[in-house]
Amino acid sequence: MCSVPQSTECDCSTQGLQTYEDVKEYYGKFLKNSKDLKTNACVAPSRQLPKHIRDALKDVHEDVSSRYYGCGLVVPECLETCSILDLGSGSGRDCYMLSKLVGQKGHVTGIDMTDEQVEVSKKYIDYHMQKFGFQPANVDFVQGYIENLHAVQIKDKCYDVIISNCVINLSPDKRAVLKEAYRVLKDGGEMYFSDVYSNKPVSEELKKNKILWGECLSGALCWKELVQISEEIGFSPPRLVTSSFITVDNKELEEILSDYSFVSATYRLFKLPQGKAKEKWQVIYNGGITGCEEELQFDANFTFKEGEVVKVDEELGAILKNSRFADEFLFRPCEKGDLSSKCQPKREIIRDPFQLAQKARNQHQAPNSGSCCGPKGCC
Repeated sequence: MCSVPQSTECDCSTQGLQTYEDVKEYYGKFLKNSKDLKTNACVAPSRQLPKHIRDALKDVHEDVSSRYYGCGLVVPECLETCSILDLGSGSGRDCYMLSKLVGQKGHVTGIDMTDEQVEVSKKYIDYHMQKFGFQPANVDFVQGYIENLHAVQIKDKCYDVIISNCVINLSPDKRAVLKEAYRVLKDGGEMYFSDVYSNKPVSEELKKNKILWGECLSGALCWKELVQISEEIGFSPPRLVTSSFITVDNKELEEILSDYSFVSATYRLFKLPQGKAKEKWQVIYNGGITGCEEELQFDANFTFKEGEVVKVDEELGAILKNSRFADEFLFRPCEKGDLSSKCQPKREIIRDPFQLAQKARNQHQAPNSGSCCGPKGCC
């Protein structure tokens, strides 16, 4: 076990402590279910979920699901036997779904600072373990702060995957969250998370608005800040997976926000071993990953089809070769001076979530275009 469940307090500034108390009150006492939200920031649409994930979600107890306030898709691929940490696990919906996906040999830990949410999540451990047929339990919940995982005795390099669903924007110290995530990930581990991002840095005045902060808007990072902070900590450059515009649908809040725009975006960050040489590769997806048997949509820029040769750059090559995906691909080196189309691809790499969201909007508005998501999204 990587963690010992216990309560902890965070040593923060006065302003930071007030932010924690405001968020606790909003999510612990004001919000009783998702219908109490004032914007759609926490129900933003994402890409369609594979059947095995939808089936796992159906097994989650109704009381747990009704208190779900996440955004986007936070279920990466290739999870069997993995150890997973959920930052800001809330009522435990994602943790229970993931506990089924990782299987008896895997383990999922959820951490949340809100008493009421942790109480709900712990209440249904026996229910889900009996439903899944897992003994001993492969899930546990910790009350604590995602900026200080040391305080709940989470050790260095003990998780394969970290997920977070619309929570980092609620933290007064985003850098501390990402730094702790980097510390507890194994080499080759991944942080796969959905969050809200702004088109420009949010003003200090807006940050003081408790409702906008609780609704995941005024605490949002500008997406360029995420790129800077994550790379300074040591992560590989963020890989953009999905993005969609957020509509506030509240006239009073829209007037306060003025010319700010927001997106819900999913990124993946990898902690690669230090000192490993980076090379360009031709890779071939072997196929067979659960839910992606014939095609793996790795991010917004790369989709791998079973048996197809794809040229990847040094950055993506290092990720695939040094992570849990290494056994899912065949790797062929690109010879120096090789000018073939396989080693000289022409493709646009999208990192800006607003660019991707606009591209998705344009496709949705095109004649005969289809959409997998209803008004409340696919989650």
